[in-house]
Amino acid sequence: MLGCARFAKDRAQGMTSAVPKLPTAMTVEEFIAWPGDGEGGRYQLVDGELRPMSPATVTHGTIQSNLAGIIRDHLDAPGNRCRVVTEPAVAVRIRARHNLRVPDLGVSCAPDGPGEVELSDPVLLIEILSPGNARETMDNVWAYTTIPTLKEILIVHAATIRAELLRREAGGSWPATPEEVGAADVLRLSSIGYEGPLRAAYGKTYLAG
Repeated sequence: MLGCARFAKDRAQGMTSAVPKLPTAMTVEEFIAWPGDGEGGRYQLVDGELRPMSPATVTHGTIQSNLAGIIRDHLDAPGNRCRVVTEPAVAVRIRARHNLRVPDLGVSCAPDGPGEVELSDPVLLIEILSPGNARETMDNVWAYTTIPTLKEILIVHAATIRAELLRREAGGSWPATPEEVGAADVLRLSSIGYEGPLRAAYGKTYLAG
């Protein structure tokens, strides 16, 4: 029994020592060069700290995939240079050297470049809001408002058919309250000239009914 207890203790200590130690503070440049935690973990950089990105629910992922397909098909019109990117890294202007945020989707009309890590000149960013990520999502949304090229921020709820849309005003400021889009409403994204039912984003989820 003593031998078994010692084996269990040694094994536990070995497992503890195998847990990678994450950097305590990083710049964007250091974050981009960082090889990762060795465990395949996904992170964004928030005020110089690594913030883990937990696995999303299946409903969250389905909505994300639906929206990516809807927007991609809309942008495939001849002559349209814009593209939708899944989970892009975007640079914000608040503490710029220490922040690299990752929305669920981003749209840019700037040309793609080899080796590009940050999405250049985003015009639309989309976050999918789940009950467990509300605080982090809204923190990201506030940071996105500092991006000068950004025209709209769409927050799509994953627990109900509902969205909130922030659209930059003519003078460059953002509205105090978002536009509410309900289950029976048409979603209008002026940044990319899109109109369609919000319900389409929820296809094949339990919310679709």
